[in-house]
Amino acid sequence: MGEPHASPMVCLVTGASGYVGGRLVPRLLEDGRQVRCLVRNPEKLRDVPWRDQVEVVRGDLLREGDVTAACDGVEVVYYLVHAMAESGFAARDRRAALLMGQAARETSVQRIVYLGGVHPAGEQLSEHMASRAEVGEILLRSGVPTVVLQAAVIIGSGSASFEMLRHLTERLPVMVTPRWVANRVQPIAVRDVVHYLVEVSRLPSSINRTFDVGGPDVLTYGEMMRRYAVVAGLPPRRMLSVGVLTPWLSAQWINVVTPVPKSVGRPLIESLIHEAVCSEDDIDELVPRPEGGLTGYDRSVELALRKVRNAEVETRWSDAAPSDAPSDPLPSDPAWSGGTVYADVREGSSQVAPERLWRVVEGVGGEHGWYSSSLLWAVRGALDKLSGGVGLRRGRRDAQRLRVGEALDWWRVEELVEGRLLRLRAEMRLPGRAWLEFTVEPDGTGGSHYRQRAVFVPRGLAGHLYWWLVAPFHGVVFGGMVRNVLRVAAEK
Repeated sequence: MGEPHASPMVCLVTGASGYVGGRLVPRLLEDGRQVRCLVRNPEKLRDVPWRDQVEVVRGDLLREGDVTAACDGVEVVYYLVHAMAESGFAARDRRAALLMGQAARETSVQRIVYLGGVHPAGEQLSEHMASRAEVGEILLRSGVPTVVLQAAVIIGSGSASFEMLRHLTERLPVMVTPRWVANRVQPIAVRDVVHYLVEVSRLPSSINRTFDVGGPDVLTYGEMMRRYAVVAGLPPRRMLSVGVLTPWLSAQWINVVTPVPKSVGRPLIESLIHEAVCSEDDIDELVPRPEGGLTGYDRSVELALRKVRNAEVETRWSDAAPSDAPSDPLPSDPAWSGGTVYADVREGSSQVAPERLWRVVEGVGGEHGWYSSSLLWAVRGALDKLSGGVGLRRGRRDAQRLRVGEALDWWRVEELVEGRLLRLRAEMRLPGRAWLEFTVEPDGTGGSHYRQRAVFVPRGLAGHLYWWLVAPFHGVVFGGMVRNVLRVAAEK
């Protein structure tokens, strides 16, 4: 192990708004570290519970000056970013890794820690897996001691892998499965991944290499689904194997059946077309296992399900937006946008206190629905999924509370002023940009004034046609929403 630090170790976490990064940061704080988070949009971390305990800096991993400034004074860099869906992702990931390696070499950084994926040697990898392996190699050659942890399927509440597994198993008692379902996988609990991430930062500087990390069980993906069903109390699942379902076709199917869009599902599937089993366990000689040992697969599923059912999910795969860049602010008038801004504004009054009405507003979406025609929302969500969008199935992280930056069905929380304002930005596929905004104000008599605004900025002729095509449904959708929000608040 490395020498103990007289002062707290200073760590830079990239990807702190993502699934693993969002769980790593509080563990580092518990371990007595000082944490700096590099994000393109600091607002995405505004409402996380640990925000006041860390330093948040704005920066882009593709800008040399931003990366160098973020590394200044840092001892350990956690590199937890990689692209999933954008075109040209491999070139951007390569450049970002080169810039990070250069910045770490030129500043005070003594260790880089990167989380990659388990992959077989000598096999032709998918584009995404090859890119992740390339990033690891770049960091290992940076001249700064680097540890690359290579994990297979990560099991934890809110992970994309777990959500894909959960929804496939729960919704399909009989499945027609592709060949890759028979491939062996060595899943690992997210708590164990975070344990290793924390501990490898203590390794001596002489260590510069990859380590495979996995849980104690090696299973086929089909066995993982069958054992999930047992843990979840479901009837046995039946699987009919066929050889014609390519990763592309599988991604289309997963896009329809699960909340995971095909842009995310396809890289996950491509990581399973080869067996994902650890080829060595050398890390056991250098890092102690978690207290109580590694978490078995069944126990990992049990813990993840408990958090899902108790609405205790700390982070989700959808916390990482398609782009971490801040969106343009909601336009307030046509002059701002340089063109047309369509808006549907509706208002209402209630005799209930603003705090009571706000609880209904903040609870919108997910299992509570959108307080208007469920059929129209379901149809629009299905159309979005079929076109490759996120659809309505991403749901909510928490049944009652929201945070800026988190996903809410096909929306993302762009602004949140507790008790007064909720603004959502659409991430569905649209010929333009859209927002939905809720405002609650006291009316001076003990009651509340409710204002709801849907805003759409069209892109090209298709955008204008889209607005006028859906406008006839606004009375049912948005008018019904106002009436039902006020009704539910009065009944609570």
